[in-house]
Amino acid sequence: MTSDATTDGDLSPILACTVCRDIENFELLIVDMEEALDEKWGDLGFSDIMQFIDQPDASGLEFIALAIDDLDEENLDSLMEIITAAKSREISTVLVAEDVTPASLHKLLRHGADEFIPYPLPPGELQAVIQRIRDRRTAPPAEEVQTVALKSGEQSREGVLIAVHGLAGGTGATTLAVNLAWELANISKDDAPSVCILDLDLQFGSVSTYLDLQRREAAFELLSDTDSMDSESFGQALQSYEDKLNVLTAPPDIIPLDMISPEDIEKVLETARRHFDFVIVDMPSTLVQWSETVLHAAHVYFATLEIDMRSAQNALRLKRALQAEDLPFEKLRYVLNRAPKFTDLSGKSRVKRLAESLDISIDVQLPDGGKQIAQTGDHGQTLAEAAGKNPLRKEIQKLAQGLYELDQADPKAA
Repeated sequence: MTSDATTDGDLSPILACTVCRDIENFELLIVDMEEALDEKWGDLGFSDIMQFIDQPDASGLEFIALAIDDLDEENLDSLMEIITAAKSREISTVLVAEDVTPASLHKLLRHGADEFIPYPLPPGELQAVIQRIRDRRTAPPAEEVQTVALKSGEQSREGVLIAVHGLAGGTGATTLAVNLAWELANISKDDAPSVCILDLDLQFGSVSTYLDLQRREAAFELLSDTDSMDSESFGQALQSYEDKLNVLTAPPDIIPLDMISPEDIEKVLETARRHFDFVIVDMPSTLVQWSETVLHAAHVYFATLEIDMRSAQNALRLKRALQAEDLPFEKLRYVLNRAPKFTDLSGKSRVKRLAESLDISIDVQLPDGGKQIAQTGDHGQTLAEAAGKNPLRKEIQKLAQGLYELDQADPKAA
């Protein structure tokens, strides 16, 4: 490790610099910096970095690693000044944070920090961040990923908002969300509705995987700075699938779920509804502070479950939580995944007992689609494209048709 960020004619140029109150508080960062950059990095304090980046020795800096902990939250203004100074000189900023509140992280990221890594650093994460920074520097100016052009003067809509929430892992929530969106987008050859799917499972969302789309930083930038969001920036964050379905993927990196506020989510939902006839939201299985925002805004809130104890217990917990907070739990429409076949009388009896014991109505029953479901997801295709005759695809198609006809007959009925 270089003891400071200065160089002379016999030394290699400094490519990066850690900036912190005391580098000894971040020993693992020292190890990772040495592994990634050898001796081509330095260490400075908060006050020293402002002077150094104005010097010729800083001309080769690719990024600064701003290492902070909870004691630094009192000096957010100084940290933002460092970020601003680095950004003005086209130097990327990587936040390395330990015990820092989501609100502070949100503020720093919104102010212009490029990357965030929790401390202790996950294995290989710093190297991956460095590679992303270098890729952005060498990327061509024209973005190859197709974005969606939305104009502010476009006629305002009042799109139907449909949320999908898995009550347990593997209950088919994302499969339902993706394929329901695709069926709605292709429901009519002459006058198909415009459809958008929002992956709000911000940490482990897999809509991008199911549709073979790239996770883009634009999605995180949109969600973290909704104050400056307009139709143009919203459209730039979307991607088009087969020119029929518009998708906002989950961010490329894992971020705290509470980093996004209810107000942020409300603005995104309102913007999406203004531009699309149907907005499908794939929710995280975890309840967060903005879950209530989506529940209030949704016309239909699908909750997927299976015939097992974990689903039953989670459904009961969710129902109790919503009732305790006086939230509109009546919006929930329970969707049974891997439902028993018509001839399976024993299975039908179990479904009936499940509904009675939970005092709920299971409104939709989706059959088991078999191995084809996982295969189509791995291949990044919808069921309609890869397994059109699959029983699960047919049932989702019927559900989409029913929702579309209901919307056409009475827009307020949904």
